[in-house]
Amino acid sequence: MTNSPKKKKVLVVDDEVSIRKLLKTALSDKGFEVTEAGTGNEGVVQAISTRPDIIILDLGLPDEDGMSTLKKLREWYRNPILILSVRNLEEVIVNALDSGADDYLTKPFNLNELFARIRLAERHYSTGMSEPKIDLGKVSVDLLARLVKKSGKEVRLTATEYDVLKTMIKYIDRVLTHRQILREIWGPNSSEHIQYLRVYVGHLRQKLEDDPNNPQLIVTEPGIGYRLINPKPKGNL
Repeated sequence: MTNSPKKKKVLVVDDEVSIRKLLKTALSDKGFEVTEAGTGNEGVVQAISTRPDIIILDLGLPDEDGMSTLKKLREWYRNPILILSVRNLEEVIVNALDSGADDYLTKPFNLNELFARIRLAERHYSTGMSEPKIDLGKVSVDLLARLVKKSGKEVRLTATEYDVLKTMIKYIDRVLTHRQILREIWGPNSSEHIQYLRVYVGHLRQKLEDDPNNPQLIVTEPGIGYRLINPKPKGNL
């Protein structure tokens, strides 16, 4: 007799009962074990007791702002956190991502888009970017040798271009805000370098993309930042 595979656990923290029911039904159909919480404090307690593989968190909670819940969770929780909120202002999204959210989806939302975001988050955490060699389709990166190739041929990058690419690899499949990338490369007081960042990303696209004007590897999240796409099969979710 073979043991059935262990179900992955999702914690949904949202004060809207209808949203929790929708997500529980949809995620259960995809094979997830779903736990619910209607407040921020309850969400933290459930996260501690159930240790979910992913958390879907609303920002409009009745007992505290979801940003406070996010920061509490990020003090110890290391798995993906996906924000699902009606708040669609750029600064709110950027602040959530800078505070530790892995992705952000606004309500009303499409379930297929939610599943896609979950896949991206799972891929980032499951593949673990501690491997010294990263395969990105036609592009390969040897982090130990600092060697980048496209279709088997070496691609010459400047030191800064390589640092930008390495930072994106570190957070592959995640949305990275301009501020996060600038902080990693130029330090905490580097917000004035955003134009430089756009130039370096443009150079990387020229060197790595098949069509730099229609990038498939380094994609823009408008008004927020960039996402490095890992072109692997999408799985079954």
